[in-house]
Amino acid sequence: MSKSKSINTSKTETVAAVAATKTTEVTKPSPIGETVVTPMQELGVAGVKESGNINSKPRFIVESGAVINSKSGFMKKLLCDGLTFTAGHACAFSCKFCYVEAMIFKKIKRLQAISKERNLKFEEMCVEIGDAPAKARKYLTRNGKPRFDDVNDNRVIFASPLVDVAATMSQVNTTVEICTAILELTHWQIRLLSKSPLLVEVAKRIPVQYKNRVIYGLSTGTMDSDLAKAFEIGTGLVSKRLAALKWLQENGYRTYAMVCPILPQTDYDAFAQSVVKQIDIGKCEHVWAEIMNVRGDSLTATVQALRDAGRVDEADLLKKIANDKSAWEQSARQTFEALAQVIPGDKLRFLQYVNAKSQAWWTARKEQGAIVLAKKPRKSKVAGKADNKALAVVAES
Repeated sequence: MSKSKSINTSKTETVAAVAATKTTEVTKPSPIGETVVTPMQELGVAGVKESGNINSKPRFIVESGAVINSKSGFMKKLLCDGLTFTAGHACAFSCKFCYVEAMIFKKIKRLQAISKERNLKFEEMCVEIGDAPAKARKYLTRNGKPRFDDVNDNRVIFASPLVDVAATMSQVNTTVEICTAILELTHWQIRLLSKSPLLVEVAKRIPVQYKNRVIYGLSTGTMDSDLAKAFEIGTGLVSKRLAALKWLQENGYRTYAMVCPILPQTDYDAFAQSVVKQIDIGKCEHVWAEIMNVRGDSLTATVQALRDAGRVDEADLLKKIANDKSAWEQSARQTFEALAQVIPGDKLRFLQYVNAKSQAWWTARKEQGAIVLAKKPRKSKVAGKADNKALAVVAES
C-alpha cells in the first residue's frame, strides 16, 4: 500500500474578469436534494460555472482533474488502500461538524475565489467537478487501455472524502457512472459512504455482476433523528438511513456501519445498546466509530446549532470536551469501552487520535478494535479558548 499524503487538489486558479451566459442541461429535482433549474452561468472566476441550486445552496461546476486520488490519508483509517474518489469539493448537505472546509478551503484558491465573488461561506455553496465520470475514466486508462488490469489488484477505493455520494439523484447518477468505470476498468473494490437513503438507488443501478465488489455504508453518530436534525442540515433522517442500511443487508449487499461523529454521552452503555439495537452488526463487515473531534470552527458551530435547537444539555457536554483535553480523552475512552462491550474486536474500528500520553492506552486495545491515529495540534475556538495541544483530525484525513 502507498504511503499517505494529502488529498489531491487542483492547480492554482485565478480570478478572471469574464462574465457570459449560456444555457445547458442541469439536473432534475430529487427526493432529498432540491435542485432548481436555471441557465448555466459563467461566474467571474476562471473555470467555474454557476448552475441553479441544491438544498437552497448555489451550485457551482468547476474544472478539476482531481477525481481519483491514489495516496489518501484515509488509508490510515482502514477505509481504503490509499485510493479515494470524489465528484466535488463542497457538499449539498451542511453538517455543522464537517471537516472539509478546514481540510481543503485554504488549499484550493478557486473555492476562495467563489466565496469572495459571491460573498458565500463554504457551507453555503455546493461545488461539483464538471464531467467527473469522464475524468475518472481518463485516469483509469492509458492509450485507451486499462492502467490497472492486474486481476490480483483488489485494493479498496473509498468515496467520498469530500462530498456525499448520494445527496441528490443527480449525484447518485454521477456516483454510479464513476463506480461503473472503476468496476469495468479495474479489479478494485469500492467502499461508499453516505448520509442519504438514496444510497440504495446507487446499489440498484450498479450492474449486478459487480454486486460483490461494492461495500455500502450509512453514516450517523446518533440513533436519534431529532437530535441529528439539529446539526445535520439537509441530510436524510437517521431513521431513513437505518432503513436503507437494513434494505441493503436484506437484499444481499455488502455493508458496513459508520457510527460517527458521536457526541459525549451521559450514559455510554445505553448509547452502545442503542447502536446494536438499531444496526444489525452481524450483517456488517465492519463498524467504524469516532467521537466528535476539533475540526476548524466545526465544534463551535455544532455547539451553537444544538443550543438553537433547544438541546442545551448536549451543547454543554460538547462544549466541555471541546475545551478540556482530559475530558475529551475520557469521553473517547468511555465511548470505546461501551462499544467494545457489544461489538466484536474483529469488526470494531474505533478511530482515535492520540498524543504521547494517551498512545499506550489505545495501543494496548488494538485487539478490541482501537485504530490509533497520529494527532496534529490545532487551536480550539469554542467559547474563545485556545489550546495548541488540542487533539484534532489530521488535515489530510
